[in-house]
Amino acid sequence: MRAAILQMRSGIDPLLNARTLVEAVERAAGEGADMLFTPEMSGLIDRDRTRAQASIVAESDDVALAAVREAAAKAGLWVHLGSLAVRSEGTGAPFANRGFVIDDKGAIRARYDKIHLFDVDLATGESWRESAAYAAGGRAVVCETPWGRLGLSVCYDLRFPALYAALSEAGATMIAIPAAFTVPTGQAHWHVLMRARAIESAAFVIAAAQGGHHADGRDTFGHSLVVDPWGDVLLDMGEALGLGFANIDQARVDEARNRVPVIAHRRAIGKAEVAA
Repeated sequence: MRAAILQMRSGIDPLLNARTLVEAVERAAGEGADMLFTPEMSGLIDRDRTRAQASIVAESDDVALAAVREAAAKAGLWVHLGSLAVRSEGTGAPFANRGFVIDDKGAIRARYDKIHLFDVDLATGESWRESAAYAAGGRAVVCETPWGRLGLSVCYDLRFPALYAALSEAGATMIAIPAAFTVPTGQAHWHVLMRARAIESAAFVIAAAQGGHHADGRDTFGHSLVVDPWGDVLLDMGEALGLGFANIDQARVDEARNRVPVIAHRRAIGKAEVAA
């Protein structure tokens, strides 16, 4: 599979973001990609939640989702739309941070709601409370594609290896980790965690990221990555916006899993005992 990875800088206008996404679909298809991967919050990034509420709508009304589905069908391209902010159908918090897998006919093949929500206070003074507006998802999701099973996750999920164990045990040979990582956490942990998830899952990690200074005032880390199952970095986009490309060769998965059969060797482990 030839994968296209979009590194973008989403803003507060969903129509402008949708236009960027459609252009990426068209260019990716024109350059021979089989599937496009986009970052977390591809349709809207706005830390002003009062202002953002007017732009966060039900999935059926989301302009970015509709535009990408139409563009994917026209281009004959699969798309992992990393995530969108949409109205939650459940009780509790009003929104969901939801990723979508869209096939080459424009149909939605899978949905995933981010499980682990980013509630942290950083040494830089940044404070984030994702759970104040977003409902946590409750299930891991793997999607069948023509190139193998794709495991879905979003950003902060990266820090919770049990999710990736569940995805690889469900047959995922590729794992998407779209993100809008902060700069301090990205500088400290991005590359090492991405490589760790690839190595322990013996799977490709494809991480499309937001990058740069956004209209709402935040800064994101960039460095969209593709990591192979042995932990080798095949693509690092640095701070550049636009598309990067990488070849996903499933033979590398078999090679890694034969060399170190980590999935076959996993054992269920109960609660640790505290020695007296």
